[in-house]
Amino acid sequence: MPTIAIYPGSFDPPTEGHKNIIERASKLFDQVIVAIAVNSAKQETLSPEERVTLLKGLFQEYPNIQIESFQDQLLIHYVQKKKAQVIVRGLRTFQDYEYEFQMALANKQLAPEIETVFIMADARYAFLSSTLIKEIVRLGGSCEGMLSLSVEKKLKEKLKKSR
Repeated sequence: MPTIAIYPGSFDPPTEGHKNIIERASKLFDQVIVAIAVNSAKQETLSPEERVTLLKGLFQEYPNIQIESFQDQLLIHYVQKKKAQVIVRGLRTFQDYEYEFQMALANKQLAPEIETVFIMADARYAFLSSTLIKEIVRLGGSCEGMLSLSVEKKLKEKLKKSR
């Protein structure tokens, strides 16, 4: 039976740090579903459709990576619906660990059969966050090495429109 892993996140925007975690997960699991969580209570910069399109573009050469979005349901229910065995989470800092540890315990309580696997961020990306990236782009800074060119172009376009 193939091992299916879900890597959830808002990916608003998808960073090189996200890309690195996804690539590494694709080497560990038979199938990786990148699940874009849509939170209607949160103000998004990129639409879910834009994020799906950008991520599909980044991973078109990876046959075992699928890009989807989901909303209005618990992550654990989405994972069960997809018949996945694993939730992948990236860790950058101790603050991430504290939050992710709580989430992993809650998910284990709800679905003991699902494992959470943590992948440490590559040191090059440990400081990256989508919020930081948006601030850099908004203020005209360079995101070289932090975003793919396609993502940077789309983000600049979106942030220019919102001014």
